[in-house]
Amino acid sequence: MTHTQQPQDRQLDTERGQPPQTAPALPSDIWARPDVREALAATDFSALCRALRQHSGWRQQDLAALAGVRQAYWSQLEHGRRGMPWAKAAGFLRTLGAPAALLPVGPDPRTPAVTCHRAQRCPGGSATAADSGTSLSALSAAGADSSLQFVELITSSAVDSDELEYLSLQLSRLATAYVHTPLLPLFEDLIKVRDRIFDHLRHHQGPAQTRVLYRLAGTACLLLAHASQNIGDEHSALGQLRTAKAFAEQADHTGLRAWTRGTYALFAEWSPRRRQALAFAEEAAGLAPPGDSRIRIAAIAARTAARLGDRDRALAALTAMRAAQAQTPVEDELSEIGGILTFPRAKQDYYTGTVYSLLGDHSRAEYHATRALQQYAAGPAEERSYGDEALALTDIITARLAHADFTSAGRLLQQLVDLPPALRIRQLGTGLHRIQSILNQPQLRTTPAARHLAELTHAYKVIESARPVPSVR
Repeated sequence: MTHTQQPQDRQLDTERGQPPQTAPALPSDIWARPDVREALAATDFSALCRALRQHSGWRQQDLAALAGVRQAYWSQLEHGRRGMPWAKAAGFLRTLGAPAALLPVGPDPRTPAVTCHRAQRCPGGSATAADSGTSLSALSAAGADSSLQFVELITSSAVDSDELEYLSLQLSRLATAYVHTPLLPLFEDLIKVRDRIFDHLRHHQGPAQTRVLYRLAGTACLLLAHASQNIGDEHSALGQLRTAKAFAEQADHTGLRAWTRGTYALFAEWSPRRRQALAFAEEAAGLAPPGDSRIRIAAIAARTAARLGDRDRALAALTAMRAAQAQTPVEDELSEIGGILTFPRAKQDYYTGTVYSLLGDHSRAEYHATRALQQYAAGPAEERSYGDEALALTDIITARLAHADFTSAGRLLQQLVDLPPALRIRQLGTGLHRIQSILNQPQLRTTPAARHLAELTHAYKVIESARPVPSVR
């Protein structure tokens, strides 16, 4: 196969209907291919489109963009569901780069226009309705073509299954990378994928494709909401989350609804609106299917209650989390995305450890936090969450300080100090504040080891939201 670039090698070249920038024309030797020549001679545009796609390796949307037509139009040509009017055929082929000698010869302009759908209708590209002695065939062909053009308005889609799968895989890649990759490099990719989905939604789609695009758009905005919140840009985070919620409703996707409402609870937990977080969690719990989403919401409720000092409610939520762990999970398209849109065992232990730490049960807190770190370390590298691991470390440091073990607490605190600035999510500031509160207790201020640790925490800097993510308004 002769071509200059595989479709997957090109970046988002056709996002806005432009031909691929690195491959502005089809390879010239394509037009010498026997099947291409045969299709041109027979003016069989269905066979021609298939042959061009096969020999170039380009996607339908790439070829359509080069030809200056919609992807849906190209798809219907390729599948023989519509034809190419004579008035358009030469320009269509010329735009694709066909040599002038291969362009079809049009019909006599004095005869009615004939739309050439298949070879048997217009053999050789020169027969007209007048040749048969009647114009009825021309009227029939024109009528069929106009009907096909109209039905395209209600049945065609500017996005095919390959494109939907590509977008889903892109979101899966970014959701997986999110947990172990610095946030800032991910923003541009996330926004590009989101914008590509939005571009598709601006065009007419079939109902099934539209629902999928709504779900993918909601997922993209949900990921952007998490990323914005992790750098402390709450305004953008809430804008993205509001958009994700709207898309969840449009997609009528229960899993996306539940995860979005759970994220509202998570955001409120890290803000002064913690009691509101419990209300969000309760609403999300009524929607969440069995599996990671239900476990996550119970964990968020437990940690929020612990921050509020409500021990009974926190322990009840931990009991609900354990009950959810025993249930058979229900998989859906959202859970298949993976990455940050999952709630693995390591994360469950990290949350549990923080709950016990906030309740002052430091032995249990250290046990669960240590187990979370061990599970992350033993798992695949792409599933390690630097944010969770750092926050679990703060719970272990807190436990060591509670037992006046300044030496080991200092060694662990140094690990946080050595963490690259790009990995210091804003939530670490809350964990460090708790450590500072312990070190600033009157009985510890005169202890040299405690004073040294306090100096380390005061000098610590987390991610600054100097580059906020654009919000959807």
